Amino acid sequence: MDSILLDFPFEFETERLLIRGPLPGDGKAVYEAIMASLKELKPWMAFANKEQSIENTEANIRKSHAEFLTREDLRLLVFHKETRAFIASSGLHRINWDIPKFEIGYWIDSRYSGKGYMTEAVEGISDFARRELKAKRIEIRCDSNNVRSRAIPERLGFELEGILKNDSLSIDEQTLRDTCIFAKVY
Repeated sequence: MDSILLDFPFEFETERLLIRGPLPGDGKAVYEAIMASLKELKPWMAFANKEQSIENTEANIRKSHAEFLTREDLRLLVFHKETRAFIASSGLHRINWDIPKFEIGYWIDSRYSGKGYMTEAVEGISDFARRELKAKRIEIRCDSNNVRSRAIPERLGFELEGILKNDSLSIDEQTLRDTCIFAKVY
């Protein structure tokens, strides 16, 4: 079956969060979160080291919206359920619909970090992928030095399947980095 024909919810909730696909107009909130979190994002996220603008962020959101509709990539935005404040960006990436297999990526607005929101979001996204998308494998990949990012799959019972040595360049392209691969299989 062509993946574009797959029907599944555009949004879902966890105890404290509303998680949904991106919509035109979300760019401003995402931009503000990036700007508030640049110091924390720059060591780990290539996009944070590029010129930021509301227009570029909105364009990225609209592209993500289109990719969600075509099922090429499922970016998910995380909002506080009560206040509707934007908290984080996540999603199901590097999709292989034949298995089905997904990789969860994530970053959080640093003003909301340390409250368990990202762990809750990743758990909710994992449950959504298993329940609605019939996932057989979910991966989380992160830099071995990113202790905070590594803690999330560890907390949620993902298995560390391996560490790829000298797998990538650091964001500043000055050193080689190792990549941790965590996974859950169903």
